Amino acid sequence: METTDAFIGLTCVDCEETFDAAAATHRCPDCGGILDPDYDYDRVDLTPATLDARPDGSMWRYAELLPFPAETAVSLGEGATPLVECPALADAMGVGRVLLKDEGANPTGTFKDRGQAAAMTAAREHGASEVALNSAGNAGQAAAAYAARADLDAHVFLPSRAGFTQKAMTEVHGADLTVTDPVDGNSQIGDAGKAYAEAIEEHPEWYSTKTFVTPYRHEGKKTMALELLAQLDWEVPDGVVYPTGGGVGLVGMHKAAREARDLGWTDELVPMYAAQAAGCAPVVRAYESGAERHEPLDDDEVDTACNGIAIPDPGASGLILEAIRESDGGAVATTDREILDAAIEVARAEGLEVGATCAAAVSGAFALAESGEFGPDDTVVLLNTGAGNKDVDALRAHLGEREAEAEANE
Repeated sequence: METTDAFIGLTCVDCEETFDAAAATHRCPDCGGILDPDYDYDRVDLTPATLDARPDGSMWRYAELLPFPAETAVSLGEGATPLVECPALADAMGVGRVLLKDEGANPTGTFKDRGQAAAMTAAREHGASEVALNSAGNAGQAAAAYAARADLDAHVFLPSRAGFTQKAMTEVHGADLTVTDPVDGNSQIGDAGKAYAEAIEEHPEWYSTKTFVTPYRHEGKKTMALELLAQLDWEVPDGVVYPTGGGVGLVGMHKAAREARDLGWTDELVPMYAAQAAGCAPVVRAYESGAERHEPLDDDEVDTACNGIAIPDPGASGLILEAIRESDGGAVATTDREILDAAIEVARAEGLEVGATCAAAVSGAFALAESGEFGPDDTVVLLNTGAGNKDVDALRAHLGEREAEAEANE
């Protein structure tokens, strides 16, 4: 494998053993735990001044803190997304400053591109010819796109509740798509996971790019934190509110914030806040109860239209909870109505298009400000993890319902 100078291997978050990345490809060979890319930070030849002089073309601008050099990356130009000032939201929220990190500007329209770029690079470096994963929707589309870029065959397993755009574009990119049949209504992410597990057992040669099975998806997504800190001239915001399902991006961003602090680029960690839908909020429940990990929800307990964060059993909730507690952040859940109202408010007040799922960060930030978590001098960053047109049906349907209610009340 061709790797960066500082990358020394993969360390298990459970047993803390470190493995050669050429030999260990997915979970820990000893205990089955999650593997995390590890670095010798004394060998990281990078400073904020160096970055300031470097073109801001993609997430590979930060390659010294990634496992693979930019020249070997499977890339579509992911990253380098805008951090947009939102003065109307700041006024409405009663805080000093609101900025929106717009991941909808990525090649397939979501932050999933960052993770798949890193995971697909690893797959190619390991000599894979076929990749596979299950997904709620966006990661499947991204995997199909990056597999096409890497000249790999992709097998994508989606629940029936995944959006039409994600299903359609997965096939357009040439992936083999399996939409799991609903047993009673729409099938869920867990059904797609079961179908994926059965298929991977039949095809052990398939290379998994599934969340926290590959060690590289959260590593690619950590570049969101490096970017926003660079965009803020390495001034740490008072909070980053993140729409949380599996929590891969939140965990990755927290890792990057620790790296930036330990390298002396910042003075403190970035406070991370997990925002969930009230109809599927296992992380929020665990945080509020003081638990170290979540209690899984049954599929029939999931009651939210926010497909991307409808994850009833996030496998790495312990890492999510550790991140928000270590960073002095928090967790918040809001209703679907509040989330969809927030998406419409952002579109009308700021002109920005926020995905229906992603608007959980907006409504969550409003709830946090109302509770006193954010004050009048605070800088709050909202992570819009996907483009508004990913959820256009949900947004337009909600707008129609609002208009009908308004007419009925006249």
